[in-house]
Amino acid sequence: MKHTLSLLTGLLLLAAVTPTAHAASVTFGTGVNQFMMEFVPIGNPGNAADTTGLPNPAGSVGYAFQMGKFEVSEDMIDKANAEGGLGITKDTRGPDKPATTVNWFEAATFVNWLNTSQGFQAAYNFDGSGNFQFWSAAEAFDMSSNSNPGSVSGPNLYRHKDAQYFLPSVDEWYKAAYYDGDNDVYYDYPTGSDSVPDGIDSAGDTTFDVVFFDGGSNPDPNDITDAGVLSPYGTMGQGGNVFEWEETALDLTNDGFLESRGLRGGAWDSSEANLRADVRSTLSPSNEGDRGGFRVAAVPEPSGALLGLVGLCGGLLRRRRRSASH
Repeated sequence: MKHTLSLLTGLLLLAAVTPTAHAASVTFGTGVNQFMMEFVPIGNPGNAADTTGLPNPAGSVGYAFQMGKFEVSEDMIDKANAEGGLGITKDTRGPDKPATTVNWFEAATFVNWLNTSQGFQAAYNFDGSGNFQFWSAAEAFDMSSNSNPGSVSGPNLYRHKDAQYFLPSVDEWYKAAYYDGDNDVYYDYPTGSDSVPDGIDSAGDTTFDVVFFDGGSNPDPNDITDAGVLSPYGTMGQGGNVFEWEETALDLTNDGFLESRGLRGGAWDSSEANLRADVRSTLSPSNEGDRGGFRVAAVPEPSGALLGLVGLCGGLLRRRRRSASH
């Protein structure tokens, strides 16, 4: 029985840190306000940090997690507003366009609703008057659980430890964009390459790697599902289309309510320089820039295969116990 218990324990531990092998779609809202978000697994926990980008080091994450495959769209905000009465304001370019003119606090409010609408703990702490507050050290997500810390470690007073969905930290965003876990290498661009990608060469150009100004600008960002080639992990649009909020403060400390937050990735009307791993922008969390949006990260779900094996081991345990009782 000791051997069976050891196997079950090992599988449970593996299930706790191993994301699903494929992208997973999650449904939020109800009725006419229902929408889906797709998440891709970001594995290779404990990867080494990159020492050539910004911040330096960056990209080391000691746990498995998931990243939204696409940026958050206007349609998602509209339906969350209708379902949850969130009151988030944004631009109105079209339902499948990335939601822009959304400040950091509004992005955090949206993420909180993703959690609470599914019975999970809110990620971010707002008091009864809507003012952003810190979690206590006991409630905060402990970044020291990162077994190979990159640029951020210790308690993250912005994020609750039990939240299922959250804004990506500087390291989580960086890893999902630039790291190739299969080859253990960081790239300069979120396209799995060190070569300058092809951008929008003329208005209406449909042949491109990334949505950025490359001689002829689109008047607006592209739809979230038409934002270029994928990163090695399978995310779209982490380079170009719109800048994206990081959860993390510019100085990496997360110890100020109003301190500037990191922004990454460039936009449809900016140059290729903003796509690079060594460029990190900043903005006040109350700023509502019309070139800025966000995506959502999540904790991993155990894989179906692992759950099946755990169930099998449970059956073996029950049979062993019945045998022992005779």
